[in-house]
Amino acid sequence: MPSSVIRFFRYAPDTRELKVSFVSGRIYAYEDVPPEVADDFRAARSKGTFFNHEIRDHYTYREITRAYSD
Repeated sequence: MPSSVIRFFRYAPDTRELKVSFVSGRIYAYEDVPPEVADDFRAARSKGTFFNHEIRDHYTYREITRAYSD
């Protein structure tokens, strides 16, 4: 189901890094996200709700928007 907040996301199981792109244009990388959380995020009916409850404020993150805009 499309999200009104999240444009797309990618998960790299080898580094356990979750990259999330928001409709605002900002992109963040979340560190040490377990594969089970990434799978649940992918399967979630509401990506925004899942993100807010299970990812935001639970994992170390950094903004990487500039890296993708150069």
